[in-house]
Amino acid sequence: MLIVMETHATPAQVQIVCAEITAMGLTPHPMPGAQRTAIGITGNKGAVDSSRLEQMPGVARVIQVTAPYKLVSREFHEENTIVDVSGVKVGGGRFIIMAGPCAVESAEQIDTIAASLREIGAHILRGGAFKPRTSPYSFQGLGEDGLKLLAEAGKRYHLPVVTEAIDNESLELVAHYADLVQIGARNMQNYSLLRRAGRCGRPVLLKRGMSATLDELLMAAEYIVNEGNPNVVLCERGVRTFADHTRNTLDLSAIPFVQRTSHLPIIADPSHGTGRRDKVIPLSCASIAVGADGIMVEVHPHPDSALSDGPQSLFPEQFRDLVKRVTAIAGVVGRHLN
Repeated sequence: MLIVMETHATPAQVQIVCAEITAMGLTPHPMPGAQRTAIGITGNKGAVDSSRLEQMPGVARVIQVTAPYKLVSREFHEENTIVDVSGVKVGGGRFIIMAGPCAVESAEQIDTIAASLREIGAHILRGGAFKPRTSPYSFQGLGEDGLKLLAEAGKRYHLPVVTEAIDNESLELVAHYADLVQIGARNMQNYSLLRRAGRCGRPVLLKRGMSATLDELLMAAEYIVNEGNPNVVLCERGVRTFADHTRNTLDLSAIPFVQRTSHLPIIADPSHGTGRRDKVIPLSCASIAVGADGIMVEVHPHPDSALSDGPQSLFPEQFRDLVKRVTAIAGVVGRHLN
């Protein structure tokens, strides 16, 4: 349920309505807007008697929200959410680029690539310190040492950093070192981790699971927002299909669907979405064309010797070409790069 206050409703009237909602055993979520305040309601197990609220001073109307997800739905919050990642704004007509290696391997590797990315035009530095790998024998990441190297490179080149937390223990470390906490595809429905992420005090990047529907992605985001953290960026990173010409199938139709259904920004990950270096640039261009708020791509100074995901990682000069192309497309579709 959503309560829309009158344009000239006073803060005191909003507070009284919130108190009445609390007295009904429900949870109010005030959302001040440019013209008026809306109040979302969660916690109801069934229908809510709206007559108690409709007659209160300052209330314009009460709207029943039909989507199973409430706080992340556009019914609840009509205006687009803009997520601030240490000064980099995600959403609101901007197009941002997150780039970096799949895994932090050494101080020299992350410093070299961060310098190149900053010079070429990346906005956020990515790099994995905890790697949830299919094989237990694959490189699992440097852990906290990797987080320190990533954070140091980010500070040195004035780039906010994003990296993945894989469990409750690593979440606390990631939230300490990173500007944006990533919840990966394998953990999209790890509900205890989502709740913890909602309380970590950092913006969260939530990736779509490999077999998840879009409703399931939005319900996962609801767990985070329901804990009091509205700063969630969604990521389409490809789903598993019968196709064998790519690792996954990048579902670009998800982007306009999510933007119609939710107010949260959404980016695309063509690196994991294809697993093929030669497909990353074309699908990055396609991502901005369909309206994505950004992309996340893997770039490595020496992809052929990368410890993780080398075949899908761009060379720095290929990344330069990518930035040049998406910049040109951005002007056509009414987007601008930060």
